Parts: sequence; structure tokens; C-alpha cells
Amino acid sequence: MPHTVFCVKLQSQAEGLGFAPYPGELGKRIYANVSKAAWSQWLAHQTMLINENRLSPLDPKARKFLEDEMEKFLFGAGSSAPAGYVPPET
Repeated sequence: MPHTVFCVKLQSQAEGLGFAPYPGELGKRIYANVSKAAWSQWLAHQTMLINENRLSPLDPKARKFLEDEMEKFLFGAGSSAPAGYVPPET
């Protein structure tokens, strides 16, 4: 049976993640406070950040940048798009 959380991003009760998606204390915090839907939104935003900023997940500076942006996106005021980013038309 999936657990439910009060999602800090969506501000509502929702289905939680099945496991901590990130190591350490931050992963535990995400597991306890972020829903599957909000995590999915972060993954899409993270992909955009990686692509637009041409980041390498192997680069420690890029990983630190993404971790900081993840905290902002999920727990803070939000992570903004890179300068000049134009979302694709649907």
C-alpha cells in the first residue's frame, strides 16, 4: 500500500514516493514531504536545466547546482528557467 504525504510543493495530500530518490538527509526529507507528482515535475525541470545549461551529471559543480535547484524547486520559492529559455510550443 503506497504511503501518502502532505506535499510541500503541491500543498495537498498525495501519494508519496516508493523510496528515497536521493541519498542522505535530503533524500529522507524528499521521501517524507514530496509527492510522486511533484517529484515528476522536478525530473522534467531538471532535464530542462541539464539540457539548456549543457550540464554533465558527472561534473561535481553541475551536481551541486542541480541539488541546490532541487531544494529550491521542492522546498523553496522555486527554481527558475535559464535566461533566454523559451518553452516548446505544444
